[in-house]
Amino acid sequence: MLITGVRQCGKTYTIRAFGEAFFPEIAYINFEESGDYAAVFDYDFDTERILNELGLLTCGHPIDPAGTLIVFDEIQECPRAITSLKYFCEDEKEYWLICAGSLLGVELKRKNVSFPVGKVDRLQMYPMCFEEFLLASEEKDLHTLISGFDPARPLPEAVSHRLEQQLRLYLLTGGMPYVVRRWFETRDYHVIDKALDTLLQDYRDDFSKHADAIDIPRLSQIWTSVPQQLAKDNQKFVFSHVHEGGRARDLEDSMQWLVDAGLVYKQCRVTVPALPLSGCADDSFFKVYLCDVGLMRRLSRISCEALLLPPSGFSPYRGAITENYVLTELIASGYHPCFWKSKHTAEVDFLVEHHADIIPVEVKSATHTRAKSLALYCKTFKPRLAVKVSMKNIGIADHNGVRMIQLPLYLFWRLPVYCA
Repeated sequence: MLITGVRQCGKTYTIRAFGEAFFPEIAYINFEESGDYAAVFDYDFDTERILNELGLLTCGHPIDPAGTLIVFDEIQECPRAITSLKYFCEDEKEYWLICAGSLLGVELKRKNVSFPVGKVDRLQMYPMCFEEFLLASEEKDLHTLISGFDPARPLPEAVSHRLEQQLRLYLLTGGMPYVVRRWFETRDYHVIDKALDTLLQDYRDDFSKHADAIDIPRLSQIWTSVPQQLAKDNQKFVFSHVHEGGRARDLEDSMQWLVDAGLVYKQCRVTVPALPLSGCADDSFFKVYLCDVGLMRRLSRISCEALLLPPSGFSPYRGAITENYVLTELIASGYHPCFWKSKHTAEVDFLVEHHADIIPVEVKSATHTRAKSLALYCKTFKPRLAVKVSMKNIGIADHNGVRMIQLPLYLFWRLPVYCA
């Protein structure tokens, strides 16, 4: 198995916890920490020899196939180890091998690595979603309560208030496990901001380590411009807004680097929705979101105190942060959303495929739920159901043959329940 995901999303911790729970021993190989491990793969792909040498380096004895979990961490640092997975699959089926890698999409392209297609089970890991944040909090009893609750029934005010407070906390921390842990340890906003600043700097350092020299300033400029562009009235990402004189042909490769690294998500426009959405998406007209809402909040320079206050009037950055939250929740749930934009000004924030349905989702950051664009979309394309997401409580009604679902932002992780 190969687990991929952005740095610091919890891959190594999860693998170690799994190994400790189910195996007597872990043979842990981190290719970033020592060049000795990579040297084992330089000679050939004789898996028996590789296992013997790795056993001596990690355990001091031969690896027991039944009782040892072999871990290849930061596998992107050793291209030949990636290629060797084919031979482990074919020749050493009795061994348990799990790998983890960050920036794997970048390194596979950069180093022209031969990937063992069809020989590896792949698992993508994301930052913690709001449901996982809730389970990690002191309010995890709410999760049990909600799971047994009638989906069509509005939540009692006491419950919705507690959930709303937890959501506001999640929007300021985001889902990076280290940041979430620091919050629950300290309850200190300054500690959270410092932890997020450290992550942001780590990602910038990755630009220098893994990108070509000519792309490093471009990556940083695109990365920094995401919040400003998402907060505009016209949220389309415009390369000329990255820096004065910026051109698509000079910046497109850098944008793709960030996408391949999993640091940003591109969301493409659809004008006439049809299944599959990917077949009618316009890749030249897109919006860009960050991989984590806490990083988005910090990169936007919105203070924790400001985000915890009830909204007063329209705030473009608050709206952008809320949209980024919804987008990352959709991605973590396995959806690949697009957005709808008419030939004029109407726009629906997200379109998602759910089985044979295309479901429009309109997002509001407060309790205001008037949605002219969603109404126009429903009138034009007549979907089976549509979703309005805001801070309002649950509500379900029929509007001209469309099942209209009002879903609170703090229950958005239950979207599949309402789409059934």
